[in-house]
Amino acid sequence: MIIVKIYGGLGNQLFQYAIGRNLALKNNTELKLDISFYPKQIKRAYLLSNFNIVENICSQNETKYFKKYTLPWLLNILNRKLLYFKEKQFNFNNDILRLTGSFYLDGYWQSEKYFKNIENTIKKEFTLKNKPTQKTVDWVKKIEESNSISLHIRRGDYVNNPKINQFHGICDINYYNRAIKLISEKVKTPIFFIFSDNIEWTKNNLKIDFPIYFVSDKNTPDYEELIIMSKCKHNIIANSSFSWWGGWLNNNPNKIIIAPQKWFQNTKINTNEILPTTWIKI
Repeated sequence: MIIVKIYGGLGNQLFQYAIGRNLALKNNTELKLDISFYPKQIKRAYLLSNFNIVENICSQNETKYFKKYTLPWLLNILNRKLLYFKEKQFNFNNDILRLTGSFYLDGYWQSEKYFKNIENTIKKEFTLKNKPTQKTVDWVKKIEESNSISLHIRRGDYVNNPKINQFHGICDINYYNRAIKLISEKVKTPIFFIFSDNIEWTKNNLKIDFPIYFVSDKNTPDYEELIIMSKCKHNIIANSSFSWWGGWLNNNPNKIIIAPQKWFQNTKINTNEILPTTWIKI
């Protein structure tokens, strides 16, 4: 079997599932999800169950068995036993896709290269399992009838938590102004749909000379908000795995996606393969 550790917010969970699903299909074996991170969490919740995924939750005994094999990378590859692999870096590592047998994966795996070959499968499974709320249905209808552009502003813990702020940083208003100017030159009669975990801040600080709608509210669950975002024809994303998926799940063949060149505050971290090559980086 293959076990993937699931942790973090929804965007992280989608990446973790996607790499596990790809490797399980390649190895013709079972994928299991380790969700032991969540019972003690207050601000984070396991959300993959809201999608049409292949969901098998592993037991603690299965997890403990794999964690016996926390060997160095070279010994892991040579032994080909029940193995535990922890991601060491953010850039794509092709060695992971060569793994065979049974193993445990612990990491973020933030690159489409880990699952691009099964793109259709992932997009089919990352659809809502249950009927969405009427508000979500109404938003999607409005979005599909216009030259819609999603714009995501991530604040929340990126601003309020000093440790997270030091690592991630935030996209400043200058980034959004440049992105709005660029995309409005490429899209006729654009309409902007705003997504944020601090919608009041966006209302006070975001200035757009085009029709604008504020989508996010406390009553819309994250997984429905993500689907609403993905229905927009174009996307302006933050340095956030959540809006990364909003852009990637967008099925418009002519989509324009604008993303921040600077993904982390620490510019020494290799982020070359986080963003697909077709996306515009500014």
